Amino acid sequence: MQRGRLLVAPGVCLYNKNCMSVPASQMWTVATYVLRQKLAGRKRYPLVLMLEPLFRCNLACAGCGKIQYPAHVLKRQLTPEECFRAVDECGAPAVSIPGGEPLMHPQIAEIVAGIVARKKYVYLCTNALLLEEKLHLFTPSKYLSFSVHVDGQREHHDFSVCREGGYDLAIRGIKAALARGFRVTTNTTLFDGADPNSVRAFFDEMMELGVEGMMLSPGYSYDKAPDQQHFLGRARTRRLFRAILSNRKPQWKFNMSPLFAEFLMGRRNFACTPWGMPTYNVFGWQKPCYLLQDGYADTFAELLAETEWSNYGTESGNPKCANCMVHSGYEASSVDFGFGSLKGLFAMSKASLFKSYPDEDAKALLNEEYKPVHSYNPLVQIKTAQESQA
Repeated sequence: MQRGRLLVAPGVCLYNKNCMSVPASQMWTVATYVLRQKLAGRKRYPLVLMLEPLFRCNLACAGCGKIQYPAHVLKRQLTPEECFRAVDECGAPAVSIPGGEPLMHPQIAEIVAGIVARKKYVYLCTNALLLEEKLHLFTPSKYLSFSVHVDGQREHHDFSVCREGGYDLAIRGIKAALARGFRVTTNTTLFDGADPNSVRAFFDEMMELGVEGMMLSPGYSYDKAPDQQHFLGRARTRRLFRAILSNRKPQWKFNMSPLFAEFLMGRRNFACTPWGMPTYNVFGWQKPCYLLQDGYADTFAELLAETEWSNYGTESGNPKCANCMVHSGYEASSVDFGFGSLKGLFAMSKASLFKSYPDEDAKALLNEEYKPVHSYNPLVQIKTAQESQA
């Protein structure tokens, strides 16, 4: 299942405390980094490193394509030194640590501390089942945020992660992290059949908890995912996100580019920029992106130089890319557009200031009858690879 991987696109919010969902220092760091790349004339540059230190997980979500590996692969993990080398080689200002479940890595605290020491903004993506138990290993910092995977309200989340009680454990972990002074965000993956009214109510719940911001993304149709029936096509993605993200409540805060949100709503069109969020894992630098596995490079420079980028993205005609609107391919595109011209800067500033998106037709969509998948399917708890071998 798509996890974490976050980029905050700075805009006018940099100076507006009422709409800030991240520290001003982080916005400034990202903004100045992107402007340096533009001034240097670089067309391809990384914004967020997707660092996967392991594939093991204590959940087996039906929509996940990251944990369907044989046992000998699931036992592998990156060393702290390998992680630091990838961070230094890539040079992106932010690092997202998905998996698998990163908190299962025995040296995850050392890895996080080393990246924080490099003054990189770290989003540690977790299902939070181990969060309360592991919190003592970490120190609160503006450079560290726990990005907790919550796919909606209780019934929907538990169905999505194939684990009864998963929602309650995630909320417990969020509360514990917030109580200890950590930055906490959520990441939510939406599939076909999601009820937009329930998702909007979920936003209210997360804001009441006190999370810093929320990240959303449509699910990607991993070939290895057990459930292949409920991934969204592009038209259905736009319809769903239009219903969810129009007519917003002022208290909702999102941890994603406002222009990426407009892209999901069907208000903008971007080309995929997979190099914006490169992936490094136990196999090396993954070609071409976090979602597809078409080979690996030994170095980041080799990844940029030798990947046939024209073979990917919706415009390429590649069937694997046809329905993808996932943020790991398109959020970097929205940020690049925002800083690429006065038109883009104006659009980003406008989206940051005027966030309600009034839309009567979108209101009408909320009145339609929705039948969430969990309403007519029983929750099936899929065993993890470790449980299957026990």
